[in-house]
Amino acid sequence: MDSLIAAAGRALAAGDALGALNFIALRDDAPALALRGVAMARLGDLARAKGLLKRAARAFGPREAVARARCAIAEAEIALVSRDLGASAKALEAARDTLEQRGDRANAAHARYLESRYLLLIGRLDAVESLLEGFDPAPLPPASRVGHELVVAGLAMRRLRIAAAAAALTRAERAARQAGVPALVAEVESLARALDAPAARLIARGQARLVRLGEVEALLASETLVVDACRHVVRCAGATIALETRPVLFALADALAEAWPGDASRAALLKRAFHARHADESHRARLRVEIGRLRKLLAAVAAIEATSSGFALRPRGGRPVVALAPPTDEAHADALALLADGEAWSSSALALALGASPRTAQRALEALTKTGKAQAIGRGRARRWTAPPAPGFPTTLLLPAAPADG
Repeated sequence: MDSLIAAAGRALAAGDALGALNFIALRDDAPALALRGVAMARLGDLARAKGLLKRAARAFGPREAVARARCAIAEAEIALVSRDLGASAKALEAARDTLEQRGDRANAAHARYLESRYLLLIGRLDAVESLLEGFDPAPLPPASRVGHELVVAGLAMRRLRIAAAAAALTRAERAARQAGVPALVAEVESLARALDAPAARLIARGQARLVRLGEVEALLASETLVVDACRHVVRCAGATIALETRPVLFALADALAEAWPGDASRAALLKRAFHARHADESHRARLRVEIGRLRKLLAAVAAIEATSSGFALRPRGGRPVVALAPPTDEAHADALALLADGEAWSSSALALALGASPRTAQRALEALTKTGKAQAIGRGRARRWTAPPAPGFPTTLLLPAAPADG
């Protein structure tokens, strides 16, 4: 490796993209193209960075498998930042395997980090845990340790293991300061603020208040019956009853929880579940049918009693009941939570992350754009949507998680 390539590599490792370009900006050999691509990505010119990395991968010979794998990892990182979630994860896995076999532990660890971030973003929490299981980050350089600990912290926050998340963030901060890269320090600090931000609204006995992630963790570990509108499930004493695919039943359960210990009137239930302004006999008959279905699903944790004016939730064992709602009544809050990361999303990437159809994601983006909450950039297939990150906007409980992940 010549001295200019080595100097550019050291500058990039220190977070100085402009300094790296000063060494190699006029060179077109494969190593220089690769480093220029990484530098341009650091400066935000992702389209040019992607082109440079593709040229570098073609310029490296077939015997330079490690260099080609490094280019593939850099391209995968650009795809992740660009929210090109349809890019093949198999290419990243193949590059990681090549680097591990050739002894490049630092870049293999970075590939593992990118793969983990991708899986975390689309809610594949079990897959993230499997990828991180048994991995020791201690031999890695500080910058790579930061990435690993950020994924560990993000996973712990999504699993509502707040002590583990705080410990991972402490390790990440230590590694970031050791690396001396301001961007890494800022990223750690940003995630740490989410631990103290309001994460949900707790509605109990007709009163609502904002709660943080630690309070939500304690609540779900208690004997309280929780109707969770952030995940559309009912939780009680370790049991989880999933209602993500039963919106009418969840709406009824949510209304009953908000009314507890009193009852919810039939008119209120009809309005909540069916959006019925004027109830007729067909609405009332449908309400009886849906209440019967909900009664059967909740039989292990609660009964539903008919009252003179409506229905009331009666939990087993005299447990208290609370409703957990998103921190804001904002329409399409789950899409807004993803957009709040400040990156530019395509509608297809947003659909993949939300686990929704492309048309559903498109409708959400159109609604947010009309109200000024999101902004469209570009045209056609290159169109992207973004939203300015609102200070203190809580996202953790609104982010997607696969049903099997709980």
